[in-house]
Amino acid sequence: MERWTRAMIRYRWWVAGIWAALFLVSGYAASGLSDLLTNRFTLPGTDTARADSILEDHFGQKTVGSFTVVVKGEPGSAEQLLPTVRERAEAAANELPTGQLAGVQAVSDSVVSATIVSNLEPADAKGYTDDMRAAAGEIPGATVYVSGQAAIEHDLDPVFSHDLQVGELFIAIPIAALILAFVFGTLAFLLPLIFAAAAIPTTLAIIWLFAHVMELTTYLQNLVMLIGLGIAIDYSLLIVYRYREELRSGKSKEDAIVRTMETAGRAVVFSGSAVGIGLALMLFMPLPFMRGFGIGGLVIPLVSVACALTLLPVLVYFCVNGLDRVRIVPKRVLVSRDSEFNFWWRLSRGVMRNARAVAAATTAFLLLLALPVLWLEVGPGSNKGIPQNLEGVEGLNVISDAVGEGALAPTAIVGDTGRAGGVDSTGVRAAIGELEQGLRADPEVAAVRFGEGPQYVDPSGRYFHMDVIGTSEYGSPPALHFVDRLRDEIVPSARFPDGVSVYAGGGPPSGVDFLDLTYGAFPWLVVGVLLLTYILLLRAFRSVILPLKAIILNLLSIGAAYGLLVMFFKWGGAGAVGLISFDQIEGWIPVFVFAMVFGLSMDYEVFLVSRMREEWDDGRTNEEAVSAGLAKTGRIVTAAGLVMFAAFMGFVAGSIVGLQQFGFGLAAAILIDVTIVRALLVPSAMKLFGRWNWWLPTNVARVFRVKPSPLRRPDPHPAASSGR
Repeated sequence: MERWTRAMIRYRWWVAGIWAALFLVSGYAASGLSDLLTNRFTLPGTDTARADSILEDHFGQKTVGSFTVVVKGEPGSAEQLLPTVRERAEAAANELPTGQLAGVQAVSDSVVSATIVSNLEPADAKGYTDDMRAAAGEIPGATVYVSGQAAIEHDLDPVFSHDLQVGELFIAIPIAALILAFVFGTLAFLLPLIFAAAAIPTTLAIIWLFAHVMELTTYLQNLVMLIGLGIAIDYSLLIVYRYREELRSGKSKEDAIVRTMETAGRAVVFSGSAVGIGLALMLFMPLPFMRGFGIGGLVIPLVSVACALTLLPVLVYFCVNGLDRVRIVPKRVLVSRDSEFNFWWRLSRGVMRNARAVAAATTAFLLLLALPVLWLEVGPGSNKGIPQNLEGVEGLNVISDAVGEGALAPTAIVGDTGRAGGVDSTGVRAAIGELEQGLRADPEVAAVRFGEGPQYVDPSGRYFHMDVIGTSEYGSPPALHFVDRLRDEIVPSARFPDGVSVYAGGGPPSGVDFLDLTYGAFPWLVVGVLLLTYILLLRAFRSVILPLKAIILNLLSIGAAYGLLVMFFKWGGAGAVGLISFDQIEGWIPVFVFAMVFGLSMDYEVFLVSRMREEWDDGRTNEEAVSAGLAKTGRIVTAAGLVMFAAFMGFVAGSIVGLQQFGFGLAAAILIDVTIVRALLVPSAMKLFGRWNWWLPTNVARVFRVKPSPLRRPDPHPAASSGR
């Protein structure tokens, strides 16, 4: 690290020039990234995927690519409206590539609906919503809605944009700027912004390359910017604070930078690796949209570490001394804060004097917060969790009141008889009749649509397709339970002949398949992440105890966040603070919360414990090392955590329940981690473990190529034991 850092300083103009060139090239590449990202949601290897494939190849449609024109008139007007609705729906279908009018029906005495199918994904189809609405026009004496999943996504896009803009511009950025200005105390608070301006575009440019060969989600850019800014703040804080400390000890500017990179820079390398391991969890999930987040989660810490090892020492050399001359916080505050015997030192000493009580109380409190996780109920999402004043949602509510809440996302049952004309065989026809009868007898089924048209039997006569409208919305527990009955009881009891395959896709089945795919893989990947993290931290901390402690404490933080999600959104606490209560937690949220919180928490753990390890190696006692480490990094970790807390609370300020849950879970976990865990539980646990904190047997050290840490050691600084 010393040779590397001196080389960076020696060639500093080259380093700055290369990063400037990267910024320009990356900015150009990243500008085209949005066009390559998508909202496509595929479930490879599932019945939903098989049903989709047959529908697309043989019926020219997808289970999720349809629109519904809903017309509500006066009571008793439905029959008179039918011809007009058919005409308007045909005009709307003509505006949609591959669009076909699948059927028009009166669903009540005042409501008529028309279904328009296509083979487009919702992400592609939604762009035609306005044209279709213009073509559908108005009908005197009636209200016309163009709804469907694609239309609702179209209506939600400006809501997403507005919510994110409000969250970032009016909550996250102002709070982050104030915290940074106070913590840095000088104009050096601009350094993280320069760091982020280098690392984030470079990351987006690398993702631009991946986007040419992978299916990556639209929201990946938001993840990269959020995590990129957080990491930039973390690393800049750690490096600048250590550089100031080395300058105060009398070192020259270059020597201070070298020593900073030997210590804080080393922590950054291990920290970035830990963050990458946590976020890369999603790279191995069996869903393409999650793998896209895994790519971003892996690339952003790697690029940030590269930036911290090259550009950051150069920026410190060029800028920090000059920026530090312009103080924002009074000098007396900076001096008292930089003292080793500051608030964090006093707090740690108080905690360690009552270590057993503090450890027991904080652990019990976190376990109590985590207890509601036993009632955690995940689901695929719901249209009840989005603003209800959108045209697409209003149309959904009209048809839901008339037919059933499952009308907009029906179950698509698709059969493959294995041969041309197979649908007309006696055995298949009898089984289809049995299937219809079994479906109509189920309490969750509001209607079954099947007939002789091309939307129900393909031209070859090999495939058949029927739609099943449920009484409950696609993501609700009754709808999900219906899928289990459909696949396990109703379809088998129809007794289709051998060689006939029947698949259930569409609304509720896709939700079941999503949850099965996600939570079939998630536990195993968590175990893998924990093992890799333990190995990495064992080498970073040179201890067999500290990595285990770090993992357990992180799991406590995440468990408490899960419990708070249940308390607030399922048990009604959300309503008290202006959020939307909802029985289910959207299925992607626990996965994302685990990956992001685990990565960021390990970031803070590495900063804190690496400094404690350094103090221990310098000859201090266990208690002194813990106090000194917390005194010198506690404010950094807390400030970084509060900045991320503010950023995550920006999501909570929105009007979409999924983002509220996501932001709340992240914000709660980070706040718990940088307050209860880092300030109270870490020092109390390390006091109780004593010298065992630093134990690394010789045979284990040999495997990991690091210096062993025996329980007994020579004290190179006898004065340390007298209490510095």
